[in-house]
Amino acid sequence: MDNMNDTTINFSDIFKSSFLDKMSNFTVTDILIALFLSIAVGLFIYFIYKKTFNGVMYSESFSMSLVAMTVITSVMILAISSNIIISLGMVGALSIVRFRTAIKEPTDIVFLFWSISMGVVIGAGMIPLAVIGSIVIGIMLVVFSNKKTRENPYVLVLTVEDEETEKQVLNHVRQSVKRSLLKSKTLYGVNGTELTIEVRLNNQDTGFINQLQNMPKVHQVMMVSFNGEYMA
Repeated sequence: MDNMNDTTINFSDIFKSSFLDKMSNFTVTDILIALFLSIAVGLFIYFIYKKTFNGVMYSESFSMSLVAMTVITSVMILAISSNIIISLGMVGALSIVRFRTAIKEPTDIVFLFWSISMGVVIGAGMIPLAVIGSIVIGIMLVVFSNKKTRENPYVLVLTVEDEETEKQVLNHVRQSVKRSLLKSKTLYGVNGTELTIEVRLNNQDTGFINQLQNMPKVHQVMMVSFNGEYMA
């Protein structure tokens, strides 16, 4: 009977040994500081993204996800730092997650990595590094985003009926723009020839496109901006 009493484990003992000991690794104050700081840094990243966005279509949901990602990563790092078993469980859980959202702008990857890294740094308690690093990165992105190139590239696509018209078009384009380069030439037989020309405009003057359209045997004149992707 005495042996049974010695081996009896109360529920309070299990709860105390597995939960309360882990809570002692960080206080509620530490949690609140990490959460509020991660929200502040996430909002800073949000405003920098909104100010420096130069893509085709701005996504409010993506920008708000940057804030959430900073906070979530910070919470995850706090949990991992408190217990090695939780860290192994996090690795196993994240290894089965598949993210299939397409990243359209290259700079979006920068902001995603920025949010995740700041969450890691804040969760690890490196507050000065998070604050100073975010300020430096934000200033750098603003400076580079406001630096405009002098010559914006455009792609001119048009269709001509014969070789003689092709020579007239190429000659007219060379005389009307600052710089031009034939990128591709596609033959369609009786339907004519499609030309793709990269051009740099003179003072954003696009009047030559109307002249090309009015030329005989020239069809389907189109010019789009090119900035890593085609932009209508």
